[in-house]
Amino acid sequence: MDIDMLNLRRAVRGDERAFETLIGPYLDTTYRLCLRMMGDEQDAADMAQEALVRAWRALGSYKGQSRFSTWLYRVTCNVCLDELRRRKNIQTQSLSALQEAGVELVDPGQTPEMAAESAQTRRELTEAIGQLSQEHRAALVLRDVHGLPYEEIAQILDVNLNTVKSRISRARASLRAILSRERNFPARPASKGAEGRDEK
Repeated sequence: MDIDMLNLRRAVRGDERAFETLIGPYLDTTYRLCLRMMGDEQDAADMAQEALVRAWRALGSYKGQSRFSTWLYRVTCNVCLDELRRRKNIQTQSLSALQEAGVELVDPGQTPEMAAESAQTRRELTEAIGQLSQEHRAALVLRDVHGLPYEEIAQILDVNLNTVKSRISRARASLRAILSRERNFPARPASKGAEGRDEK
């Protein structure tokens, strides 16, 4: 287990300093997850703070049935999803998240014209991810951006494994369809070989 049990017991009893020590190693991860979900630095900071407040209040519900980081991911993800559902206009995914997801940006050998084209592509990818439903977006971010295994995503989102795989598959298909519709990107599915490797 990835948790300091002594500080956990103290925090559950109301020791704020113990709680700060307990969640210290996860502050950066919590913020980065919020940034990828919200697409805005200020929103991410607000949601990360709210996630920590919610974690503090709900700490007594953590029974050690999963890793503490998984439980905290779940709390954080739910905070972001609650906020996204509350808003009528969902904000788009940050460019930094796309970079971390492995999207190729500007090649040093590109001409200025090619670089401008790449910048336009980045904007379109950002906007396309923002058009996904909250549930599909969460699953896609946790898998393709954050790199979590399917089993952990299922725990975080509180759904079964098949639902996670279905949401990710649908999110990827929707993303391809959006890009194909808006900019005539090729709407071809990923190869079976790639999908098979991904779901191991």
